[in-house]
Amino acid sequence: MVIRSGQDPGVRVRLHNRQFLDEHETAFSIDIDADGLHAHLRDVIVAVWDIEDLPGFLDGLADSFRGWTGTRSWAASHLRLTAAFHSRGHVELRWTLRPWDSRQDSWEATVTTWIEAGQQMTGLAADVRDFLARPEPVLFQVPPCTCCLEHVRFVERPVGGDAE
Repeated sequence: MVIRSGQDPGVRVRLHNRQFLDEHETAFSIDIDADGLHAHLRDVIVAVWDIEDLPGFLDGLADSFRGWTGTRSWAASHLRLTAAFHSRGHVELRWTLRPWDSRQDSWEATVTTWIEAGQQMTGLAADVRDFLARPEPVLFQVPPCTCCLEHVRFVERPVGGDAE
């Protein structure tokens, strides 16, 4: 999925290569682009036990479409997202990538996207939720043997796979 800035169409954030590591953790890659800048991180990891998930953070911003003071932040793994409300209902979203939190000599890259506080933010939250969503298992019938269909059992099989 791609997020573009309303004020500068050359700024872009791309979430892609989603993978389910296990039943608790999801990894994805992120690219940020702006004039003269390209940064890529692989394996941003979000987990079900995170205090607040990314779609929930974005939902909170959308619910506060009338504005707030100061900044609000969300972070996971090597990604930090900071939001500030500005006049005329625009939200400044700063996407910061940092591959090594523990190293002093690590690089860091930030781009800023501008989103309208109401409908656009609600749509962004829904798109991110869809991107990170785990596929629902589908039940299908598997006969236990070829001689009869009396003992039909149901097996779960995930639908879908990697999303971009």
